[in-house]
Amino acid sequence: MNIDYFSLIHAAMDAARAAWSPYSRFQVGAALLGTNGEIYTGCNVESAAFTPGCCAERTALFKAVSQGQRSFSALAVYGHPKDEPARSLTAPCGACRQMLAEFCGPDFPVILIKTEEEYKVVSLGELLPYAFSAEDWTTE
Repeated sequence: MNIDYFSLIHAAMDAARAAWSPYSRFQVGAALLGTNGEIYTGCNVESAAFTPGCCAERTALFKAVSQGQRSFSALAVYGHPKDEPARSLTAPCGACRQMLAEFCGPDFPVILIKTEEEYKVVSLGELLPYAFSAEDWTTE
C-alpha cells in the first residue's frame, strides 16, 4: 500500500485542534491509517484526575477498533503547546506504543511531526524494541 504521508500529517495536525488539554495545555493529534484506506483521527482528552485521560494515539486506535478495523498501515503524531508552534517531534508515550504493538508489527511506520515540512518516519520497533505481546504469556 502506498502511504500518503502528507494526508496523514494534515489529518493529525487538524485533529490536534480538537484536543481537550486544559491542564497540560499540550495539544496532540493523531491520524491512524487503516489497511482499508480509512483515516481514524484522535486527540488527547485530559481530566482533572489525570489518570482517566486518553492520548490522541489511543483515541484514534480505539475509534478504529470500535468501528471494526483491526489492521493498520501507518500512524502520524503531532503535538504542540496551546497557541504556540511545535517545539520538537512528538512521539507516542509508552502506553500508546504498547497498544499499537497489539495490532501492528515492528515495521509499522510512525510519522513524528514538528511541521508539515519537518517530520521523521520511524518504525514501531524502533520506538518499542522489546514489545510485550500475548506470545510472552500464552501457554500454547
